[in-house]
Amino acid sequence: MQNVQNKVVLITGASSGIGEATARLLAKHGAKVMLGARRTERLESIVQDIRRAGGQAAYQKLDVVDADQVKAFVHFAQDTFGQVDVLFNNAGIMPLSPMNALKTDEWNRIIDINIKGVLNGIGAVLPIMEQQGRGQIINTASTGAYAVGPSCGVYCASKYAVWAISEGLRQESNRIRVTVLSPGVTTTELGHDITDKAAAELVGQLRTMSLNVASVANAVLYAISQPDDVETSEIVIRSASSFGHAF
Repeated sequence: MQNVQNKVVLITGASSGIGEATARLLAKHGAKVMLGARRTERLESIVQDIRRAGGQAAYQKLDVVDADQVKAFVHFAQDTFGQVDVLFNNAGIMPLSPMNALKTDEWNRIIDINIKGVLNGIGAVLPIMEQQGRGQIINTASTGAYAVGPSCGVYCASKYAVWAISEGLRQESNRIRVTVLSPGVTTTELGHDITDKAAAELVGQLRTMSLNVASVANAVLYAISQPDDVETSEIVIRSASSFGHAF
């Protein structure tokens, strides 16, 4: 894991779940982590824990929908730690519902956070990484980028978009490593905002065979720790108990 030590890793959606677990794991392995999310009280607590354990961490309030906030977050990381090595575009939402429920406000939130949020992150770090001639961008997609289920159409479309954006970026640069991380159902807060009863029950059933966030954090650690001339383009990770299921 020597290729992780002293790298500056920016993590969006870092106040809980995969983002929090990844921040704690990377800091344990010597990375300098910059945490961003809307819940600053959670970020402050996590950063304090990391520092007490001897790690290096900082945080800033971040709404990935706001491109200016994302740019400020990236520049704050650069000012604090002196460089930007990795962006982990992890923020996302999953308010599932059938199409005929016409929850158009939720559709728009999915597009804004899951797609535009990723683009805002890429747009903020790309000039820095191109200037320094190196860097890595890890985007959280989902097994939903490869399979679609009822009530999941808009969410899966957003995650396919993350896959497509990442693959396009990968083909454009031989200096910036691009990784698509696609976890199956994971035990996180994702989906807590589902307002459709049937969709909420579906997620509850899927969670009986879900991944632990630590397993997904390990996948991020693996992608970052590879030699600089090795690009882990895609990581699809599922719980072994999901055998026979698309997600």
